[in-house]
Amino acid sequence: MGELESIRTFLTVAEERSFSAAARLLNSTPASITRTVAALEDRLGIQLLLRTTRKVSLTSAGAAYAARVAPLTEGLARATEETKDLQKVTAGSLKISAPMSLGIKVLPAVLGQFGIIHPQTQVAIDLSDRFVDIVEDDYDLAIRISGPPSDKSTIWRKICPVPRLLVASKQFLDTHGTPQVPEDLVKLECLSYQEHSMSEIWELSRAGTTRSIEARGRFTVNNGDFLTQLAVAGEGIALLPHFIVEEFLGTGRLVPVLEGWSTPEIWLTLYYPPYEHLPLRVATFSDFFEAYIKENWGGA
Repeated sequence: MGELESIRTFLTVAEERSFSAAARLLNSTPASITRTVAALEDRLGIQLLLRTTRKVSLTSAGAAYAARVAPLTEGLARATEETKDLQKVTAGSLKISAPMSLGIKVLPAVLGQFGIIHPQTQVAIDLSDRFVDIVEDDYDLAIRISGPPSDKSTIWRKICPVPRLLVASKQFLDTHGTPQVPEDLVKLECLSYQEHSMSEIWELSRAGTTRSIEARGRFTVNNGDFLTQLAVAGEGIALLPHFIVEEFLGTGRLVPVLEGWSTPEIWLTLYYPPYEHLPLRVATFSDFFEAYIKENWGGA
């Protein structure tokens, strides 16, 4: 038996003034209760209770000890009950929209740890690079990687910036040439990220100078991992988040292009329907997700 349970047993005996009465309340036996209190007295090196054939009473040292530990055990009991109540409030379901690449690379670990702490929360993840209407489609929240929101009806919460860079394979650059300035991209095959089969516009800035380049090419895709594989295969230059391409940069299968030129900042962001107050399970997941990302995610 742990020390906390030993203390609770002692306090019950002191309150009931009887080992037998304490045993009944604690669903135990008088002999077991007696051994527990004796072991506590041995650890403390003091006698806590006076035992006679008729009654049990506190020694002066026992009374002082009981006065000190009783508020602590009561506080722990309240904390336990409040935690149980919190679990009841966070019980239920969460419907979350997330980008495909981020979902596959990051969310399994997030959900694994979240599920240990909040086992009564059921989480349904919808992976899609489409910008869903979280109100119309009844999502509790959406995880997005994007620039500032244009939808003023939603609530949003920035988590961290997501660095991006232009990349290509060495094979592609050896064959077609390495661009030195953004204007050189016009003559090269660019891999465009876009949902509606349109060319992407790349804004590149350096030292106060900005260039807007239309990313023209044969392939337009709405998934970063797919674009990465095209770039690795030597099909062109792509502008992608660092967390998607870092593995291929590390192995040399992709290399940075136009280093020194930066792109507009995008963020990993949580979007919510226009709640007046965030539901507790939504707020709980949001806080957990933000803490996990800031502690563990190499893409931030």
